Amino acid sequence: MHGGILPSSRRVWLKYSLLSGATATLGGKAAWSAVCADQTPIEIHEVENTGCGMSEEMPLSPLILEPWKDDLPIPKAMAPGWRRIDGTLAPDAPDAWLCRPYPGRPSGGVVVPRKDAGCQDAMGDRTRGDNLPHAGTHQLWPGTPGTPCQNYPDPIQYHIRVQVAEHRITSSLVQPLVPINGSTAVRALPGSTIYGFNGIFPGPMINAEYGRPVVVRFENDLDVNPQCLDRQNFGAPDWGFLTHLHNGHTAPESDGNPLHLTENEGGYHPAEWCDNLYLGYPAGGDDREKQSFLWFHDHRMHHTGANVYKGMVGLMPHYDPVLDNGDERTGLRLPGVRTNNPDGTFDVAYDIPMAFYDCALDDGSVRHRDQHIPKGALCDRSHPEWWGKLFYRHMNNAGFVGDIFTVNGKAFPVLRVKRRKYRLRFLCASISRCYELWLMTGQVGVFPGQQGQWNFVTRSGSNGRRSRGQQCMRFTQIASEGGLLPSPIVRDSFQMWPAKRREFVVDFGRYMDGRSTSIGDVIYLANTMFMPDGRKPVFNGERDTDDAYCVPVLKIIIDGDAPDNSVMPVPGQVLRPMPPYLSGDVRQRPRFRLDRSGGGSDEGQWVINGLQFDPARPLHKVKRNTAEEWTVENGGGGWTHPMHMHQEEHRVLSRDKSTNSHPDDSGKEDVVALDPGESVTFYRKFRTFAGNYVAHCHNLAHEDHNMMFGWVIEP
Repeated sequence: MHGGILPSSRRVWLKYSLLSGATATLGGKAAWSAVCADQTPIEIHEVENTGCGMSEEMPLSPLILEPWKDDLPIPKAMAPGWRRIDGTLAPDAPDAWLCRPYPGRPSGGVVVPRKDAGCQDAMGDRTRGDNLPHAGTHQLWPGTPGTPCQNYPDPIQYHIRVQVAEHRITSSLVQPLVPINGSTAVRALPGSTIYGFNGIFPGPMINAEYGRPVVVRFENDLDVNPQCLDRQNFGAPDWGFLTHLHNGHTAPESDGNPLHLTENEGGYHPAEWCDNLYLGYPAGGDDREKQSFLWFHDHRMHHTGANVYKGMVGLMPHYDPVLDNGDERTGLRLPGVRTNNPDGTFDVAYDIPMAFYDCALDDGSVRHRDQHIPKGALCDRSHPEWWGKLFYRHMNNAGFVGDIFTVNGKAFPVLRVKRRKYRLRFLCASISRCYELWLMTGQVGVFPGQQGQWNFVTRSGSNGRRSRGQQCMRFTQIASEGGLLPSPIVRDSFQMWPAKRREFVVDFGRYMDGRSTSIGDVIYLANTMFMPDGRKPVFNGERDTDDAYCVPVLKIIIDGDAPDNSVMPVPGQVLRPMPPYLSGDVRQRPRFRLDRSGGGSDEGQWVINGLQFDPARPLHKVKRNTAEEWTVENGGGGWTHPMHMHQEEHRVLSRDKSTNSHPDDSGKEDVVALDPGESVTFYRKFRTFAGNYVAHCHNLAHEDHNMMFGWVIEP
């Protein structure tokens, strides 16, 4: 490691730096606080496997008494420029891009994002053990003569600090369902400690545009905890992070994956940073490869799920200046009113991203049996001091589902809309949960102690069956995670699996039956997919017809009128043509089988082609500028797997033994939704970059227990 130190001496350095931090300054402010009691990062290799055992025990989250109390947070475009450790922007300050001391640079100092060799991250230029040269140098920088991006401008520079903070999912009072000191008195929820991008959840949103590259410095401030917030027992124990732009067409040094970054056991430690370059360049320079809704999240090896659940989620819509630039008067005329900001960013009204995330809250009595705790720590004990805070089971390698659903970090939020068309972008940021979402009307009643907490009031009809919410609107799907579809699809409902994105146009001016909406009308976005655990959802065809599980997740209120210059997309209309499928270019047809190992350690419960993930041993190699057909097979056992492929999108060619509907296979995607026992074959190309990437299950409990493989693009 360039300028690195041994792990054992690094601990000493961290303690010294923290103890001396009370007098250190950064930008005229205290750089970090004095050491908090019992808070010291633990190297991954020092975490003890205590043998505490595994537990399916889950808490009973307190009941949120006032759903629909909080407005849905609608993110605004993040401002560029360097920010001090207190979050204030100071792009033109004399100390702009000042870094704290870290092992590779004990003196700290100013390091401006740039293309120079060794300036991609805190570790500097280096050749790794796999002989990858210049692992800390950007492969392709905009404006470089003779490259595909030679005419691109300098990148817009953003700065995101990974910070310890507090977050509350609701301002409502709650009712404990499990007595606390013998009482179930109504009370307020405490804040939960998060590790957030800029200390918020979901993190900041960067509105990106093709042809306008951005570089984002992610800097680790997880040792900075001035309030001494309780970190509880989840999140990477070394306070490390690794940020992945999912699924950016990105060089491996900016991809944030544990096959490229193997130093520090696969993460950036406190005070370290990386500059991820997102070129805004479509694969192969082909406009048909442009995407529309990306997100960034942590990818720390073996702790991705814990870090994502603890808050490391950010949004990054991508706009196309030709077809889809956020201005509904131009191009495809999709809903959106664009406002250009003086700092070079832009905001788009009536274009709303929504991140779905389910969670559980500690009830104070549930027993914790985490095997990833320091030697000598107690296990199989409850933590009443954590009542009402986020609860997470890292070792639950089957998957993790909570009993409270949130949108943009709030439980049961309210979205107020005008009588016009909207573009709604959906992201499933849940660890394991799958959803099926509808637009419904109905009467909401309490559903205590069950997943979702609130349900539509059920009634018995003349046929003896129970009714739930009543569908009132349809969605017009315009995009999947691979960008705009070839043609719109009108849908009653749609599924959302982990890491999947879906985009729709919804007209809030009229109902499905043609009636106009009125001011004050209420519509609910509701989830009808029951998922009792992380194994698999109960698909509609498997449910009893009397099953009335129908949980309202978001309340939508018609709140006035607004001009509307957008045009509703219609089936048959061309949105974006698909790139061609050229079977003659296919060089290899590898197969990857996903299985549960059924033996070995608890850490290695999941395998691909019989192998656990090994960052020193890629499973497959391809040649740049070639194409392949990959087949991924779900080995069965009653599990679903959302399998994510880094670097480029793919197109599905065939499905074998499918038991579910996937109508948007017509477009490109980066997550293969695999039903139990299903095999999917898809077409991939490998362009622009060379280096190390990964593919993995995005049920993050599976990924963290080794359902991942490395693959390499060779020049």
